[in-house]
Amino acid sequence: MAESVKALSLTVAMAPAPRQVREQVVCLPSPATVMQALRATGWLEPGEGVDLNRYTVSVWGRRVGWEQALREGDRIELCRALVVDPKVARRERFAKQGARGTGLFARRRPGAAAGYGA
Repeated sequence: MAESVKALSLTVAMAPAPRQVREQVVCLPSPATVMQALRATGWLEPGEGVDLNRYTVSVWGRRVGWEQALREGDRIELCRALVVDPKVARRERFAKQGARGTGLFARRRPGAAAGYGA
């Protein structure tokens, strides 16, 4: 009896720049690895400008290696490094905003109990 090779349908996504997303669905024979899925997209060809040294790879948001085995329906994501730490960015936005608009209770009625709005 001949064994049938199961095909995997995978989604490969990357964000080469802010507010830009490239996404492609590829079908590969099982078993397949992350690197095989990336090669199948054609993004690693010369002239495409994808430098793997700039990216980390994850499957459904969990960091994995390039030789990670894949399952049907997996989403492979190429992630850029953060330019600014989100906590630092939030602190800077808050410092610019000041205490005048610090959220839900910024405009409290005079004499109102703490935690209650206008």
